[in-house]
Amino acid sequence: MATPHDPTDDVSPRPRGRRGARAVADLVGDALKPAAKKRGFASTDLFRNWADIVGPVFAEVTQPERLSWPRRLEDGGEQGFEPAVLIVRCEGSRALLLQHEAPTVVERINAVFGFPAVARLKIVQKPIHRPAVARAPRLAALSAAQEGQVAEITAEIEDEGLKRALIDLGRAVLGSRKPK
Repeated sequence: MATPHDPTDDVSPRPRGRRGARAVADLVGDALKPAAKKRGFASTDLFRNWADIVGPVFAEVTQPERLSWPRRLEDGGEQGFEPAVLIVRCEGSRALLLQHEAPTVVERINAVFGFPAVARLKIVQKPIHRPAVARAPRLAALSAAQEGQVAEITAEIEDEGLKRALIDLGRAVLGSRKPK
């Protein structure tokens, strides 16, 4: 005798996501997790949201370095939850300004985590290491024939926004090719 189908039995090991482009932050997050855990961070949310947490004044001159958690009872420490100390790397004279804004920054950090994870900031004056961003190559000027080719391909597109984007894409593709 057949049993009725139970939809909860169809639990797949991994939910199917959307196809197509994904945000780089979603892809890089998994790669950064081991390095983040080594520095005391349970997730990469603090790194990803750092510019929003500290604001534009401190985004370029500060960087979260490490979370220092107090020792727990099983490690020979105290009983109960104790919030961590966030060690923040800061450049030069901005450290004094950051110290004045520390309570606000701690509030914003705890809002990101959703619980009082950080009790205070420890500010360390060190240079910020930012990877150099490669500049986009300059595109070559298109010939009249190439401009005509782009215009011909996009002529039948009615949506002006889409048409403009495709024209820019066509110019970028043709302008980045090396002449034969």
